[in-house]
Amino acid sequence: MKPSVRRPVLLGAAAVAAAATWWGTDAAPYPYAQRWLLDLPLPFLTNRRLDALLAARPGERVLELGPGTGLQALHVAGLLGAGGRLDIVDVQQSMLDHVMRRAAGRNIGPIVPTRADARELPFGDGSFDAAYLVTVLGEIPDPQAAVREIGRVLKPGGRLVVGEFLDRHFVPLVTLLGYANEAGLRPSAWLGPALAYFARFHTVFGEVS
Repeated sequence: MKPSVRRPVLLGAAAVAAAATWWGTDAAPYPYAQRWLLDLPLPFLTNRRLDALLAARPGERVLELGPGTGLQALHVAGLLGAGGRLDIVDVQQSMLDHVMRRAAGRNIGPIVPTRADARELPFGDGSFDAAYLVTVLGEIPDPQAAVREIGRVLKPGGRLVVGEFLDRHFVPLVTLLGYANEAGLRPSAWLGPALAYFARFHTVFGEVS
């Protein structure tokens, strides 16, 4: 599939303010005390664009690293249905607890929280149909190791979607392509401008990285 690029549009005043706030307060890992900032919409990194690349389907098992307050998790879990499952992984138990409180009582697929380091995921090889992380990769001390671990836990032909926005931990697309290549993941599409993009990768069929 040939990669596609969407033409950038002018940012509105609210989006610019959100971006400036994000830049000025960004930390790794993002402090729970400032969790409200994670619910601010970031330009170009919308759930609609995430859906376009992740293509989550009912019955699938999907992994999210760094769910924050659940902005993407609650949406994706709703696409998986009762027969699917979303595993969320974070190093902060407070973030996991926050997402689970928000998920309680909602008519969405099961969400299973796990406190773990993205560099050493506690899952077997080939466990997931898809995985995603949004503005998280650069906060991990060794992002290349994290991408390698994601490749390991994806099924053959599994999908990885990475969302990046220009902040202090921004991972340029060219850097991400290098991480993915080392992990045996092949690029298949991307959306958005260079400073606020989603990129999709696949594991090679018949081979688990």
